This record gives sequence, structure tokens and C-alpha cells, in this order.
Amino acid sequence: MNTLNGQLNTSNLVKSLVSLSVIFALTACNGDDGKMGLQGEMGAPGMDGEDGQDGSPGFVQSRFLLSNNGSDNAGTIDWVNQNGAQLKRFTSGNNEGVAIDPLQNLIHAGDSNAGSIKTLCHFEHRANGAMYNANIDRDISGANTGLVNPKGIHFAQGKGLILIADFNAMQVSVFGSAAAGDVTPLAETPTTAKPWDLVYDEVNDRLFVALTDGTVAVYDNYVASDYVAMPARTITPSDSEQVKTSVNIHGITYDRLLDKLVLSDVGDASSASDGKIFVISNASTVDGMTPVDREIAGPMSMLGNPVDIVLSGSDLRVAEKSNDAILVFSNIYSGPSGDIKPDLSTQTSKPESLVQAKSKLMYSDISDTWQTGVSLLGVAVSSNPGTAGATTGQIAQFSSALNAQSTSFDSTMSIESVVFDLAGDSYTSFDNPNTSTGGIIIGNRVAVERSAGSYTESRDRMIMGADTGLISPKGLDVASNQGLILVAENNANTPAILIYSTCAAGNVTPLISLIPADSARPWDVDYDAHTDRAYVALTNGSIAVFDQVNAKILAGQTSVNGQDRTIIPAISGTAVTAPTNIHGIDYDPATNSLIVSDVGSAADPADGKLYVLPSASNASGLTDMSVRIAGVNSQLGNPVDIMYTGKDLYVAEKSNSLVMRFDNIINSSGGDISADASMSYTAPESVAIIPSYLHRAE
Repeated sequence: MNTLNGQLNTSNLVKSLVSLSVIFALTACNGDDGKMGLQGEMGAPGMDGEDGQDGSPGFVQSRFLLSNNGSDNAGTIDWVNQNGAQLKRFTSGNNEGVAIDPLQNLIHAGDSNAGSIKTLCHFEHRANGAMYNANIDRDISGANTGLVNPKGIHFAQGKGLILIADFNAMQVSVFGSAAAGDVTPLAETPTTAKPWDLVYDEVNDRLFVALTDGTVAVYDNYVASDYVAMPARTITPSDSEQVKTSVNIHGITYDRLLDKLVLSDVGDASSASDGKIFVISNASTVDGMTPVDREIAGPMSMLGNPVDIVLSGSDLRVAEKSNDAILVFSNIYSGPSGDIKPDLSTQTSKPESLVQAKSKLMYSDISDTWQTGVSLLGVAVSSNPGTAGATTGQIAQFSSALNAQSTSFDSTMSIESVVFDLAGDSYTSFDNPNTSTGGIIIGNRVAVERSAGSYTESRDRMIMGADTGLISPKGLDVASNQGLILVAENNANTPAILIYSTCAAGNVTPLISLIPADSARPWDVDYDAHTDRAYVALTNGSIAVFDQVNAKILAGQTSVNGQDRTIIPAISGTAVTAPTNIHGIDYDPATNSLIVSDVGSAADPADGKLYVLPSASNASGLTDMSVRIAGVNSQLGNPVDIMYTGKDLYVAEKSNSLVMRFDNIINSSGGDISADASMSYTAPESVAIIPSYLHRAE
């Protein structure tokens, strides 16, 4: 800021002050006042001060991922703030379009070698300089994928789909977000020109594809019509005289609420000054030559090769590759057309793609639900009869009242327990006694999207192989915001809780093994993310407690021998009489209680029990139960799995082929009471609630 003109000269000011002090001294004496002297001359104006630095525009605080594609930074991704300042850098090995899924996993397309789509797990929590890790992350690549030059990428979070604009293949390729390896795509949609980018309106099932011939192909009812092959319309940006003004469209973004498209046009890729930005209204219905609402181009705009764009409210961020900058144009929908200077320009080397980070999901995992008013989409049940039958391999969904079946997903093999993450993907354990091998099936959006579906490599994947240590896995739990799968490995020789990355695929090693003391065999596990504690149901009738689980993983520890505490269910200070065999377990953080199921003797269809154990976080040794349910009326024989809703308890009662619900279990009077709701189902092995918050279209 400049100093004020006409400021008094310092030396004159000092002289004036001295003169005044003399006058004041004289007037203090007795006698007549003297006459006021003449005013002195004004001093010369002072020099203007230097201009202050411009402040940064007041953009809303946010975070973005920036894919780099220069000679010295290709294969890296920068985590930047709203002003483009780098916070940290990752190395994926890919170099093109970037997206983020609801669980904060980074999805990165690449064509520097062969076509590839890599998923880096929980990038926000990875250290600066972190690299792609095949034991934690996963990749879609290989001849069967058909990927040639994947460029722009869009993630449809509700449907769990990855949509890719494949440039030289001249097609849009679609994969399930849980897929991994050399798999065929769910769909391949040919395009009339080479595509560079795309955006999918999941709510209205509409796909917009930016083509390098200067047009936008629009596919209505894209997924519902089995990935329709032909566009319903083609949008061509034009001037008011219906003359085409676009040349080579690259970036595309869509504001569904305003029904506006914003496009970037690189023009001649060899020119660093002919780029353009277009704004188009009524994008869901316009067709053919479409006069643009606003066009930005010219030297002041700094637009040369604007290869990608992303909207953050009405602020448009541009990856300007030829001029090595991230540009920000505020209020992109309003203002005149012409040569408009960006509101912010941040230098960066060869930016290729931008995406804004999503807000972290603040919901509880389904095994950690504690609020009493959570509504349910339904209840999922897996079945594991001794002899294969109609329910073998099925994940069936029923109403919360247990009076109607809605869907069924076929895992295509004999399965054990099932649980869901916050995105709606299923994690199901399986084993094969004949081959002594086990594994985990990760099913893409089974909780919300796969009505009457079945396992397919184009959408789903497995964790299995000799390095996994999975032989006879039983119950499992998922910590969505930590990116962890916890599995109770029950085999007699190497019993443990094995923990894997939620992004892992194939023959990976566990991140850590929690090994109970005295070779005790686990059947189920419940992880409490808030206290970083795992509660493990042991078939010897006790509960092992492991503290600081994720902290130990982050510290690089790969094995924990022996639990921190052991809880032994008791009545009036006396341990439960044998046979006792804890199977299901669920921790309630609201009341700090453990709810467990005891199958007793597996051969006895009438000796099953349910317990509630208070003060679980510090319980140790003999712990008196506050609720005990057992007896003829309870119909508990082999309650192999349980799940708590925050109020009610669902039970998979295998020996009596029942799924039951006991209401208000924490405050129950206990005893030989009947379930509040029940239904017949063949040999249920596990039960999992499906909260309504798992379904989130964009």
C-alpha cells in the first residue's frame, strides 16, 4: 500500500515540536501572553512507500490431487491446497487422469508404459514420498483389459464404477471399482472420435464424453440400457451465428444442479496460446450446434493447453500444461466472454489432471453402529450348510423386520462370514477344507447395487494364496477409514487375526498378525476404530483384547504375540461352565459393552447363549455379565454370528436354521426369552446390517 502524499518532512516536524515546547514554557510564567508567531512553511511531501504484495484470493479451504506428466515428474501425484501449494507428493507410476473414491482411495490412470488403472489406498494418510505398494494397493492392467491410452477418468461412487476415456482405443471402458488384475471390462463403448475425458451424472444416468474433434457425445440411460453403444446427442460449441468454435476438447465437468457443462479446448496442442474455456447451459437437453454462454480465451487468460478442469462450487481450476500452471477462474458462470485474466495462477510443472478431495465419511462402520435411530436398508445373511444346496454361496438380503427377502448375491462358492464397508462393498471369507486354502471375496457394491448378481472379475476380486496365511478364515471386520480388513484365521496350526489393506488383491501378505496366547483359536473379531482396539472371540470361551492395533501397523510391526488382556465371561465371579465356545462378538461404544454369542457344544442345538459384558474397555479376567439370554424359548443352539444395530441384536442361529432379532439387548432382563422377530433360513453362518447411509449416489 502507498504512503499518504503530503506527509510532513521529519526534520521540519521536529523543529516545530521544539518551538512549541518553548512557547508552552513561556506561557506558564506570570505576565501578558505574547503574540502568536507566523506559521512556518509546509515541509516537502515525503516519498511514496513501496507497493505491498497482493494477497491470495479468498478461496474456500480445500484439497486437490494433481497428476503430473512432465519429463521429470511423470508418475507422481501432488496433494495441493486451494491455492495450488504442494503439501506432499506420491508416486504411483501412472501419469494421466486421477479420481478419488468415497473411502479416500486414489485412482490413477496411466499410459506411460501399458494402459493401467492403479488404486492407492488411503492416500491422505500416506507419508510424503509414499510409493505404489503391491501389498497394499492394486492395479488393473494387462491384455484382457483392452486399455491402450487411458486418459480422463470418472468414479461413480454409488454404482462403484470406474469410467475411462481411452484415447487411441477410441472407446469408453468401464470396470467395477473392486476389480483388480488382468480382467475384461464390464463394458466398452466405441466413440466416433478419440476421447480425452468424460463425466458421468450418476443421478440421471447420463454420460458426457469430451472428444478431440471438438464435440461432446451424450449417452442417456447409459448404465440402465446396458452401457448403450450410441450417443443420444452430440453437443458442438458454437457462436451466436451457429458457427463451430471448438477444435480439440479435453477437459469436461458438469454441474448437475445448474445443468451446466464447462469444457476446455486445447486447440492446436503445439500452441501455447490458443486454449479456450466454454460454458454451456441446459446440457441435459441441448443438441447439435450450441451457442456457449461464455468463452474465455486470449493472452491474458494464459490458456494454451488446458488439459483438465475441475469445478469447486463456481470456481474453475485448470491444469494448464503448456504454460506450466494451475489457473483458477472464479465465478466461472458469470461475467463477460473474452480475454479474462485468471484470479490465481500457480506455477507447476506439466500438470495433467486435477480432482478435488471428497469429505471424509463420518459414519460408523456397520459393526460399530451405536446410534439408536439408524434406519436399515436391510439385513444380509450368508449360508453355509453341511451339504451344498440352494443357499450355498448366497448373500441374501432381508427386511429389518425379517419378513421379506429383497435380493441375493451369488459368491459362486461356499462362504463363511460377510461384512460391508462404508462404500457398500462386501468382504466375505471362504475356505476349502479339501485343499486347505481360504480367502476373502471383495464384492463391488453388493450391499446396494447387485440385485440378483453374481461374482465377476470385471467388478470383484479376491485375496488368496500361500502368502496370505488364509486357510480357514471365519469372522471378519472392516475399518473403512483406516483401510483395514481384520480376519479371524481359525486353523489349528497358525491361529491369528490377520489384517490386510482394504485395497489389496491376490496373494498378499498380512500387514500384521495378532496371535492369541496359548494357541487359542479365534472365530470372530470386532475392531473399535476410536480406541484402536480389537476384541477377539476365542473358541476356548474367552475374549482376547489387542490394544493400539493400527498404531502398531503404522510403526512397522508385523506380529503381536499374545493379547494385552483376556476377558472371561462370568456369573457372580464364577466363569461360565464348560462347554463354552465364543463365536460372535460386537462392541457397543455407546455403553462400552461387549455383546457375545456362545455356541456351547457345537453338537447341541439347545445350549446356545448370548451375553452382555459391561465396562469392556478396561475389563480383564473374570467379568460378570449384565445380560444373559438362554433356554428353550430363546431357540439358541449354535448362535454363530451376531450384529448390533445400536439398539437391537441380530443373530445367525445355525443349528436351528433361524435368523433372529432380540430388541433393546443392552437393557434386556435376559433369561429364557423369545426373540422379538425371527425367520427360517438354511444354516445361516453370519449376519450383517445394511444401514441406509451406505447408499450414496453422487
